[in-house]
Amino acid sequence: MAEKKAKSSLRENIEAIIIAIIIAMFIRTFLVQAFKIPSGSMLETLQIGDQILVNKFIYGVKIPFTDGRTLIPVKNPEKGDIVVFKYPEDPSKDFIKRVIAREGDTLEIINKKIYVNDHLIEGETYAVYKSSKIYSAMVSSRDNLRKIRVPENKLFVMGDNRDNSHDSRFWGFVDLKAVKGEAFIIYWSWNKNKFGVRWNRIGDLLI
Repeated sequence: MAEKKAKSSLRENIEAIIIAIIIAMFIRTFLVQAFKIPSGSMLETLQIGDQILVNKFIYGVKIPFTDGRTLIPVKNPEKGDIVVFKYPEDPSKDFIKRVIAREGDTLEIINKKIYVNDHLIEGETYAVYKSSKIYSAMVSSRDNLRKIRVPENKLFVMGDNRDNSHDSRFWGFVDLKAVKGEAFIIYWSWNKNKFGVRWNRIGDLLI
């Protein structure tokens, strides 16, 4: 009897573990996924060592292993959203940037000033420029970019740390299929330089 009870208990534990794994995989695939910020391209909004949660449902339920095919469409990313996506030049890597322009929009950068649909974008309190140096378009597309139109089903994205971000200014547009979700909260933050937790950042909503 004791042996049967032990086997029954073992079986129950294994079943509980399997169910927990299935639930965790479901949540990670369709609802929420955690990401860690490895670089300073989104300073000051996101610090190196911030760990964030990304809402994967907000832009629609994507079918796994189908190259981003959407089963249940909800909405497309909007200007100002902070999105996580597959890096176009290496889909094995995930990047995080802010949406600046969407399909059909025109975009132009003149001496660090961004114009969308011929209107100067103002009031970007999250945008940071740490260098006063301005590069001409012949030298770099960082500060000056000729007028372009965002193609269908594409996004133009930039990091908030505008002078130190590898983004659409350099490698082009993000396909909507490559977007994994919208970052919405910081759940943990570790400052490796000071070897301590940034307690004041935990729970911050991302806007």
